[in-house]
Formats: sequence, C-alpha cells, structure tokens
Amino acid sequence: MIKALLLIFDPTATWERIVVTQRSLVFVLVVFLFPLLLLASAAEGFGLVHWGKWQGEIGRIKQFPIGEATIVEAAQFLLALAVVFVGANMLKSIGETFHGRHTYTQAFTAVAYGLSPFFMLRLLDASPGISPWVGWAVGIILTTAVLYHGVPRVMEPDPPHAFGLFFMTSLLLALITGLVRLLTASYLEGKFPKLQMLISHWAARLPF
Repeated sequence: MIKALLLIFDPTATWERIVVTQRSLVFVLVVFLFPLLLLASAAEGFGLVHWGKWQGEIGRIKQFPIGEATIVEAAQFLLALAVVFVGANMLKSIGETFHGRHTYTQAFTAVAYGLSPFFMLRLLDASPGISPWVGWAVGIILTTAVLYHGVPRVMEPDPPHAFGLFFMTSLLLALITGLVRLLTASYLEGKFPKLQMLISHWAARLPF
C-alpha cells in the first residue's frame, strides 16, 4: 500500500529503488502483491456483506452472505493475479518485438508495481454508492502515469523504442482490466442470475 502511494507521488525515486534492489518474482508476488490484493479483497468483501450492492433495473441493495462474498472475492483475487501474469507475459513479448532481451522477472516487476495504484483504488468498491467504473478509470490513469516512469527504467529498452513499449503495455493492460471489470461489475449488479445461484449453492456448503 505504501509502495503504491510512493509510486504515485514520487515515481522516479521509487522505481529507482525497485530496480536497485532487484527483488525476485516470488518476493514481489508474496511480499508486495499478495498483501495488496488481500487488502482490496477484504475491503470489498466487507462492503458486500455490510453495505451490499445495487442490483436490478428498479434498483435494490443486496447484502451478500459471508460465504458468497468470500467466493466472489477469492475469484477476484485470482483474476487480479491472472491479469498480472498475463500482462507480464505480454510486456515481455512486446519487448521482444522491439528487439529487446528481457527476463520474465523484469516484466512481472514492471506490471505488478505498475498496476498497484489500480489495485489500491479497488478500495472504493467497498461502497455501493460509487460506480465500479470510477475506481477503474482513476486506477488506470494512475497506472498509466506510473508505468510511464517504470517501463523504461525496469525493462531498459533502446531509447527509440521506450515510448512504444510503454504505450502498448498501458493500452493492453487497460483493455484486460476493463474486460475483467465488466465481468465482475456485471455479476455484482445481478446480470448473471444463473451464475449467482450456482455460487450461492457453493457458498451454502461453506462452514461459515
């Protein structure tokens, strides 16, 4: 959380420290990414249980049972991890089209830290009164600004290719996160009743 804020307000120095420390993929995943995603999921899960979400054309607040909220947030946690891993793979592939020689760890580091403002803004999803697209839009804008400084520093492309690598990475991450947000927001708004019934059935089997 603190690192995400530092990347927003002091990106140059923060990216420099990230590059100098050269953390492993496992370290970035377990020590940085997992806690951030768990915090976002816990906050939204709390909101689902205690405040609910607007559902239906007429509009009513549905408060989710703890079991259903747990399954929903576990799915969102896994989707967020998938976004980071897929995004890192795309960044590495795009870098190779620019004749770069990058490791997957470099790409994963850039994407994981770059997306941290986006994941942090998921805290807004705890409130039923804030559109999920507000958090997505603000998060992607901040992520783009952070990646502008981070991609060239971490990936070290040739100077003529730096902007192209940053632009393509930002665009693809915006598309992927947008698709995931469309899916999750539609579910929470009650647009997948059969899936909701299935998840409610699974939730009823949980011991809490």
